[in-house]
Amino acid sequence: MTLRILQATAVALAAALAADLTAASPQTPRLHPPDVKFVASPQNVVDEMLELARVTAGDVVYDLGSGDGRVPITAAERYGARGVGIEIDPALVRESNSRLAKTGVADRVRFINQDLFDADLGEATVVAVFLLPRVLDRLLPKLRRELRPGTRIVSNQYHFGDEWPPDETRDVYGLTIYLWTIR
Repeated sequence: MTLRILQATAVALAAALAADLTAASPQTPRLHPPDVKFVASPQNVVDEMLELARVTAGDVVYDLGSGDGRVPITAAERYGARGVGIEIDPALVRESNSRLAKTGVADRVRFINQDLFDADLGEATVVAVFLLPRVLDRLLPKLRRELRPGTRIVSNQYHFGDEWPPDETRDVYGLTIYLWTIR
């Protein structure tokens, strides 16, 4: 009889604890699968993108679809900028944070598991992207609406089409990178 009382008490305590934990910690919303398969930008392309965007220590560099985190981390390491990576894939956010932990710039870089279309871009002074044209087409109105004049956008390989010609282009070992400035 005593064993049954102990078992029932243990089950009741476990249920109460689970209910408390559920109430105390809101569930993370489920995000849809990525629109683009992750392909890492070669480091020399990342370096050229940041140079083309004229990144400085005063910049806040947002990387939309930040993948393994190399753009925000490089911006912080090389230029002293702050960096924010927006990535929908939680495994890539974990990988980015793991890479970040091995650097000396964890105080200037953060990664957010979020859909880039839901992210607030208001503090960005530089935005980096490596997204397919169909995603860039959907993103363009958001960039124009949320980014302040003077904010630079730099893209690896893809551009916004005839609707918004780039201010500058650069060839990096056969890959083209593009730069625009919000006016």
